[in-house]
Amino acid sequence: MMPLLDHIQGAAALPEIFLVVAAMALLMLGVFRDKSADIVNMAAIIALGLAVALVLAGGSGRQEAFGGSLVVDTFARLMKVLTLFGSAVAIVLSVNFMKVMIMISANDLVALYLGLELQSLALYVVAAIDRDNPKSSEAGLKYFVLGALSSGMLLYGASLIYGFTGHVGFPEIAKAVAAGEPGLGLIFGLVFLIAGLAFKVSAVPFHMWTPDVYEGSPTPVAAFFAAAPKIAAMSLFVRAMLAPFPSILPDWQQILVFISIASMLLGAFAAIGQTNIKRLLAYSSIGHMGYALIGLASGSREGVQAVIIYMAIYLIMTLGSFACVLAMRRKDGPVETISDLAGLARNDGLLAFFLAVFMFSLAGIPPLAGFFAKYFIFMAAIKANLVTLAVIGVLASVVGAVYYIRIVKLMYFDEPAERFEPMVSEVKAVAVLAGLFVLFFALFPQPLSSLAEAAAASLF
Repeated sequence: MMPLLDHIQGAAALPEIFLVVAAMALLMLGVFRDKSADIVNMAAIIALGLAVALVLAGGSGRQEAFGGSLVVDTFARLMKVLTLFGSAVAIVLSVNFMKVMIMISANDLVALYLGLELQSLALYVVAAIDRDNPKSSEAGLKYFVLGALSSGMLLYGASLIYGFTGHVGFPEIAKAVAAGEPGLGLIFGLVFLIAGLAFKVSAVPFHMWTPDVYEGSPTPVAAFFAAAPKIAAMSLFVRAMLAPFPSILPDWQQILVFISIASMLLGAFAAIGQTNIKRLLAYSSIGHMGYALIGLASGSREGVQAVIIYMAIYLIMTLGSFACVLAMRRKDGPVETISDLAGLARNDGLLAFFLAVFMFSLAGIPPLAGFFAKYFIFMAAIKANLVTLAVIGVLASVVGAVYYIRIVKLMYFDEPAERFEPMVSEVKAVAVLAGLFVLFFALFPQPLSSLAEAAAASLF
């Protein structure tokens, strides 16, 4: 008991422990008190805010807990704050979730697997939370089956890495790998590890669950899937590659280059023919994970900084986009068909304007935030001599712009469809605040850039 108390007093794992206790308390509140949804939502937002405070109050520098299994550095702190922010906004969009953050701080293979599974178990449930909707049940089942497969691959890869290095801790693995030539068994283990992590960020060829789960899940749940878990999974991806395997960068770099190219191209071309707005955003998400992986494939401090900036901006753009999708509601219920956005500018100018802002930003059109996100990514790739990868990324962006601009064309130039119901105030607030960030990021890029630089430096 005393070592555990020492770790808690060191505050390295205190935010995670607090969230677990808060989630259990909120679960009991929801079970034993009728009509408690509003109370639980508000309490969950407060709990996430307190967790952010605990992360920020946990001190500076590098801290470890549980014998080095968990590590808290500047990178972990920033990514945890982004994850908690995404979770809180998802609650504002009307669904209460608790996001386990232990995976962001994972410093060995056991903590890595534990963190991923704690996250996945919660996501399986929320994907099928609308039990009366066959699509929601189907989405949860597909995600569970494919998630179990990816977990098995990841665990097999971790066992191979342990078997050929004799260690589970990232620092120890790094020393063992640097001491000799990586064997074929270790490379196989690394491939399976990357496959499991690629599934969690919905990168090609492990993306097949994403469109069906986004479409079948309730829209606020899909917004959550696209935001907080992606931040956490990408954070783990970065740490799991750079902490234990920096000495064999060329071996895993070529794998990530392939995954990145495949994700960008599939996200660009597969979304063109979509008629459902949530499926379109699902393929868009796949493409954006491909862009983020360019920074990781660079294997440099600039690359990690670019990944952090990209994921932060992606978080805001995605939450704003899904807020606009939530506003697509008529008297008989929500609608999701892209054609329902026809003539929106004449029916609801504010919603059309901010949705257009998000679409242009997702396409990477200057001077919006999405342009700078891709700029940092491509510059990091060029500095790492991955010029061909950067060029393919630019070309994929051009193709992807087709379906983003198509939505803007529908809203501003087509004959109006039936008018939507007025936006709920919370949804409108999320859309407006996210839109203002996207619009004015170019004027104030330094705060995020400085935070990302400090976070990236903590990994090197």
